[in-house]
Amino acid sequence: MHVKFCGFTQLDDIKAAVKLNADAIGLVFYPPSPRAVTIEQGQILSAAVPAFISVVALVVNMPEDELIELADNIPFDIIQFHGDETPEQCRQLASSVNKRWIKALRVNAEQDTLDSVKMQIDNFATAGASSILLDAYHQHKYGGTGARFDWSLIPSDSSLPIILAGGLDADNVAATIELPIYAVDVSGGIEIDKGKKDPAKMRAFMKAVKRDRWQNETLSEPSNINS
Repeated sequence: MHVKFCGFTQLDDIKAAVKLNADAIGLVFYPPSPRAVTIEQGQILSAAVPAFISVVALVVNMPEDELIELADNIPFDIIQFHGDETPEQCRQLASSVNKRWIKALRVNAEQDTLDSVKMQIDNFATAGASSILLDAYHQHKYGGTGARFDWSLIPSDSSLPIILAGGLDADNVAATIELPIYAVDVSGGIEIDKGKKDPAKMRAFMKAVKRDRWQNETLSEPSNINS
């Protein structure tokens, strides 16, 4: 199971996530979000992420010219479209900056069914998405709500690898091990405050997910971090 930590605003938190071997670091480029960072902040934060850890740029309905400016200034690896972007819009925007991309779907238990979720995933797969992220629906927010959706709406035969988000923390993430997903994405569940991470919560989350890697109670730094 792969782990993405999202919503960083502090350099020390990035460094802590790197020491914990997070697979991906998410930076939010959506000004209304309390976890949003500027291009200048993003440059500093992304510079602290070593090779083989992906930098994910989360955007919400970002115009093409702004996305191009972002890509010209931030060395991110993957775009996470988290707004109302259609499959074709995602394809065109990602092509304009030559980046791989994932799309967040906000699952609404009152409207969505297993078949409708699968159909939406198929549409984004056809458009070229690398993965799909399933998050909880909120009428007025595009994500980061800390809410959990009905996991029975996760298709077992998805045409894209599934990243699960929404209300995850160290106490409940172990329950996702048997789900048909590729990765988990967490933000609020590892925080002291919005945008400020808790190293102990991050460590506990990693231990709960990657049990094969974490056999000891104490964290030892990877040997390559300071070399």
